[in-house]
Amino acid sequence: MPRPTPADGLRFAFGTLTVIPVHVRRWDRDAARAGMLCAPLAGLVVGLGAAAAGSALLALGASPLLASVAAVAVPAAATRGLHLDGLADTADGLGSGKAAEDALRVMKQSDIGPFGVITLVLTLLAQVAALAELYDESWTHGATATVIAATTARLALTLAARTGVPAARPEGLGAAVAETVPVPAAVAVLAVTTAAAAVAGVPGGAPAVAHDAAAVVLGCAAAGLLLRHCVRRFGGVTGDVFGGLAETSATTVLLVLALGQHAQ
Repeated sequence: MPRPTPADGLRFAFGTLTVIPVHVRRWDRDAARAGMLCAPLAGLVVGLGAAAAGSALLALGASPLLASVAAVAVPAAATRGLHLDGLADTADGLGSGKAAEDALRVMKQSDIGPFGVITLVLTLLAQVAALAELYDESWTHGATATVIAATTARLALTLAARTGVPAARPEGLGAAVAETVPVPAAVAVLAVTTAAAAVAGVPGGAPAVAHDAAAVVLGCAAAGLLLRHCVRRFGGVTGDVFGGLAETSATTVLLVLALGQHAQ
């Protein structure tokens, strides 16, 4: 089979990580690798849509709180809530205290347990609260943070699909993309995304450049800690774990940007 084209990678990324109607022509491991390398681009598009929604509401006279709710709702809708569902299922699996096989069974259940509910509520509250503070500073702060958070959320998926991180199950999205991305390629995508975030901070001067870059790194670091714990508890990654990583990374980015904004 010929090597996947850049278009194949983009189709895979948008077809699996967003609700954008894209015809995914290839589902093989090579296409999965190309798709996961393009994951931050899918996040960029989602982030731009979320930023547009939040900024439009501000322009219409809405409060920063309402604008932040819209900016958080768009990424949730853009994934049909799959990342949030994955976060809840991962929380239930980790919180169950069961052995790997039983914990994975808990995660596959259709209902959401108390750990999942609590994690979802606190995560969404944290995202909305952080964005409200950023939009209160200015629409540009809120919009920039929204884009960086959504992009970093998908960057975390690229890093989690690197070689050396096994799948916990032989089936599912986790198995389809696990260990498809070579470590050097994952590091390169991390560097490019971090540099792009730093460029976004240029209008705010050197502190903003460093702040935006640090938010990306810390967002990926938080997701990396969760990934390490999940691999130790479950034996590898699943589609639910990928969703949990995305939401963890996005939330961390927003918190770092909101807290750092007050420090500047």
